[in-house]
Amino acid sequence: MRVLITGGAGFIGSHIADALAERGHEPVLLDNLLPQAHGPSGTPDWSARHELTIGDVGDARLLATALRGVDAVCHQAAMVGHGLTPSDAPEYVRHNDFGTAVLLAAMHAAGVGRLVLASSMVVYGEGRYVCAADGAVRPGPRLAEDLAAGRFEPRCTRCGAELTPGLVPEDAPLDPRSTYAATKAAQEFLASAWARQTGGEVWALRYHNVYGPRMPRDTPYAGVASLFRSALRRGEAPTVLEDGRQRRDFVHVSDVARANLLALETDGVAGVLLPVNICSGEPHTVHELAVALATACDGPAPRIVGGTRPGDVRHVVADPSNARSLLGFQARVPFANGVAAFAGDPLREPAGLG
Repeated sequence: MRVLITGGAGFIGSHIADALAERGHEPVLLDNLLPQAHGPSGTPDWSARHELTIGDVGDARLLATALRGVDAVCHQAAMVGHGLTPSDAPEYVRHNDFGTAVLLAAMHAAGVGRLVLASSMVVYGEGRYVCAADGAVRPGPRLAEDLAAGRFEPRCTRCGAELTPGLVPEDAPLDPRSTYAATKAAQEFLASAWARQTGGEVWALRYHNVYGPRMPRDTPYAGVASLFRSALRRGEAPTVLEDGRQRRDFVHVSDVARANLLALETDGVAGVLLPVNICSGEPHTVHELAVALATACDGPAPRIVGGTRPGDVRHVVADPSNARSLLGFQARVPFANGVAAFAGDPLREPAGLG
């Protein structure tokens, strides 16, 4: 199978390319080498083994050429991260949503009907919660006065009690809380409309917190694992917001690449977008991650500094059952092993923030 991987020179895309090639498929890469993710040396060494076109996914003429002879598209290209200020919004929309719309139109013109879309757990906003008195409830926004007082747990909108987090299934309502999250939800809606209009098949893989070799470092757009690792390499203590008890699911990039391979090799449903949580099924707190990395790097202990960023959510822990039943996917890299290896994994140096 010949597969176009947008963002194919990036952190996750490059691992997908390697996994496809090892399986005997033919990956072809398209990447515009955004400075938030790529180093000053230009094309990463690990992409040299694959066919690579440098260009933007929003370039319709370039896509017409790139899609020739392609059987499926694995769409990883995106501007990622929480976002710094609302002034980031036009760039997020241009790269993530306009680029996706151009890609879908080009796929239709080229007769390519299979898409694996890199989505994210951020589309859920807050995860699933249960109130002891009122059952399953959706929490409202956390109040500024609660956050200032160190009360970080979401509260029941009916009785005001603190809620207990649970596992988030794929049919949970979408509630994006940041610019990036809004663009990932929009990508799903665009891909779903394309599937209905064309009879195409879409797997939307909702990645949880991905970490591993080739992450970009020293950039506010990087994931929390990379930010902690970069601080430790500078001899600084990782700084943990809130009280550090925020729960996340940290999944190794090699497992995420394998999930993409399984999705590309598994028939979807014509005319339908199928969302799937891609996670380890083994939740940990952000403080646990910081402690594990500090120990592995023989660095200073993390500092819990309180505070929060606008749009931050408290807990997002996924239900992995659909990934097992639909794709036969189960994460293989345990948290302790993956984090210990990550302490010494090669990261890429970003060229700047653009």
